[in-house]
Amino acid sequence: MVIDTIRKIYDAVGADALVVKEDDLRFYLTHFSSSFGIVVADKDGASFYTDSRYLEAAEKSLAGQGISVKEYPRRTKLGELLKGYKSLGMPLGRISASDYLSLTEGGYEIKDSLGSFESAMAVKREDEIENIRLACAATDRAYMTLLGEIKEGMTENEVAALLEYLMRKNGASGTSFSTICAFGANGSVPHHETGNTALKFGDAVLIDFGCKINGYCSDCTRTFLFGDDGNHTEFKDIYQKVLTAHMLVKEKFVSGMTGKQGDAIARDYFASYGLDKYFTHSLGHSLGINIHEKPTLSPGDESIFADGMVFSDEPGIYLAGKLGIRIEDSVTLKDGKVVSLTDSDKKLLIL
Repeated sequence: MVIDTIRKIYDAVGADALVVKEDDLRFYLTHFSSSFGIVVADKDGASFYTDSRYLEAAEKSLAGQGISVKEYPRRTKLGELLKGYKSLGMPLGRISASDYLSLTEGGYEIKDSLGSFESAMAVKREDEIENIRLACAATDRAYMTLLGEIKEGMTENEVAALLEYLMRKNGASGTSFSTICAFGANGSVPHHETGNTALKFGDAVLIDFGCKINGYCSDCTRTFLFGDDGNHTEFKDIYQKVLTAHMLVKEKFVSGMTGKQGDAIARDYFASYGLDKYFTHSLGHSLGINIHEKPTLSPGDESIFADGMVFSDEPGIYLAGKLGIRIEDSVTLKDGKVVSLTDSDKKLLIL
């Protein structure tokens, strides 16, 4: 039930009331998506305040979930709604400066709830993993269909738009982030801004994409060749090394290891070939309701990974102005080992 999740966070924060305005954190508590709403929970229960645009839908969605749905009183300031409490659990770093100043000047003590949310959201429930799995399956199906429809002369924007359409056709409500589509040397920029570069024979293609189903994200990157013009000896060699690094993580990363140790699996492998300086980002990040969550698999993250965490495995090598290769799956830890959620073929594809 929704109230169980709310109670877990409320108890962890230790304030008189838990107050949540942020869209993603509110969705985590209620499983209800809206552009406006406030969850207020205390020792006696919890309420979800929203406006008339969402009231009927919220009442239907949250019926029997142990949380009251109420219309937010018009022209009522947040401090007025919270009269009677002394301390408020709110995510410092996420709340607005105006809310913080207004509440503290009104005599409220703010206790940071962000760490409690991050800890709870890091380990997914079975229903959350299933939603991510559905998003990953839609991602895989869309990509496989896309491969049969890419044509020479299409622009990066056109390919990205087609892929986004195909993800929606496979049940997605939208993308989890702006699709990255890079042709040729554009792939050397890890977060290339998809543009109007036209596809030509012999181009390498890098696509970083994902979708959302039931509010949860997928994340996947594939790199392939649009025809082989005989000038890809170095590309093919590096591709195999990136794929090996990707698979080594799946083989060697286990529950109980830190994010730093996971990153080192790929980074140390690249270093053995003198390529580590071209691995310019971290190995991966957690994902769920948001495409980027904590903890991360990065050189500075000592967080311990456990069963139920979902994250990306995305090593990459980038030679400026020349090429970029990234291979990424969304994965989870189960029974101590990595299990892939996105699973389309990762061997070098030449269309």
